[in-house]
Amino acid sequence: MMNSAGTLLYRCFEGRLEVLLIHPSGRCHRRTPWGIPKGEPDENEDFEQAARRETLEETGVATTGQLRSLGFIQYHKASKRVHCFTGPAPADALPNHECWEVDRAEFMPLEKARRLIHPDQRPFLDRLEALLAQAQDA
Repeated sequence: MMNSAGTLLYRCFEGRLEVLLIHPSGRCHRRTPWGIPKGEPDENEDFEQAARRETLEETGVATTGQLRSLGFIQYHKASKRVHCFTGPAPADALPNHECWEVDRAEFMPLEKARRLIHPDQRPFLDRLEALLAQAQDA
């Protein structure tokens, strides 16, 4: 089983929730869904450390604040498990896609993210919404 780890960073922009997603580069990925910035952990790196490093590498956004786990998903057609962490994006976050693996990195409204994200990763959006709703109720 292959494991990867990434983040689902969020922000409130003009009164609505937005999340940071990436799109893989290359002609073969033109129709590939968007996803969270993620990658495989390096040796001696835990999932949260890998998620922070991959987010910085793929988006240029440093995740310095506290992150909370959104658990993991298992891809339906691949032997891959993705562990996801979430937290508010830094106020000055300006995503870029200078990494060769990514051709786009951007914040988008949750509704748009639901349409574009890989279907197997969609539960992360649901879990984020539930987490934020729970925090509002507390």
